[in-house]
Amino acid sequence: VCYCKRMEAVVSTQSTGEDLIENFVPESTDLTEITDTLELSKDFIMRLRMRQLLPQIKDVSAGVAAEEEISDQGSDTGTDDSLDHFDFGLIINKLPNLVELSVTYGVRNCGMNFEWSLFEFTQKDCYLLAKAVKECTHLQILRLQRCQIEDEKARLIISHLLDHPSLRVLDLSHNRIGDKTGRAVGKLLSGNKVLEEVNLSDNHIRAEGASAIAFSLKKNTTLRTLNLKLNRIGDEGGRNMCLALMKTSTLLQIDLSSNGLGEHMAASLAEVLSHNQSLQHIIISCNKLGVAGGRVLQEGLENNKVLQTFDLRLTEISQQSEHSIMNVIKSNKDRVAGVTV
Repeated sequence: VCYCKRMEAVVSTQSTGEDLIENFVPESTDLTEITDTLELSKDFIMRLRMRQLLPQIKDVSAGVAAEEEISDQGSDTGTDDSLDHFDFGLIINKLPNLVELSVTYGVRNCGMNFEWSLFEFTQKDCYLLAKAVKECTHLQILRLQRCQIEDEKARLIISHLLDHPSLRVLDLSHNRIGDKTGRAVGKLLSGNKVLEEVNLSDNHIRAEGASAIAFSLKKNTTLRTLNLKLNRIGDEGGRNMCLALMKTSTLLQIDLSSNGLGEHMAASLAEVLSHNQSLQHIIISCNKLGVAGGRVLQEGLENNKVLQTFDLRLTEISQQSEHSIMNVIKSNKDRVAGVTV
């Protein structure tokens, strides 16, 4: 009973801290309430999950005056002053047990007050966050989802993570990052000794970025999960990824769904299936592998004893190939579970 009450108090304290930060308005809200609350509960806060961050309130009178001076060019391009958000550097080092930071730069339930500026992750936001994360050497999980992060800002954040001693999970999903960030992630993976999961799903990464990440997998010995779904790596990026998978023995799960992959990728993946003895979960749904691609995958999987998940939904392979593949997967699962087939 005492343990349950203690856990309820921890959850309540953590939730209170999150609510205060989510409703903090820079230059308007008094920071004292946040710092006082965190000072009392600092030893119990392990996670901060921000579903929104509020920007500074616009100075309406200044905005009216500024509008009168906006040129036609500025009006056409939608130029406006950047609005900054809460600075995590003010608190992050005061939380000695913080292991997870999840932040979405945007406003929930804005209704008729919608403006794109409410969802802007500014250059200043990026620099302050990157600096704070670098200084928080005990942080293990960093998630920045749906923040409209582009390559320049993503590279800045990653540059501050190159020597991070504890980070195990990096999640930059649902943003606007492309090949430049792919190269930066490749550099991060090449020298990192602790990172176990990278999620770059729903971005704009093409063959070049995917190839850079693939090259780094040949050197990396810690990554267990890689998520690249809903990108645009194509057969070229997929082929280079498969070449890397032939040489890695640590990656356990990869998601390449919805990436414009075709029959050529199926042939490369079939080679991986026949040689790689570490991959346990492959998701490649929503790609046009075709009937011929399905047959090749079926043949490549014949001698595979480790794969336990193979998601082939909406890949246009035949029912016969899918049935044969699923039988192999079932046998592998039974073997792992110790069931005699």
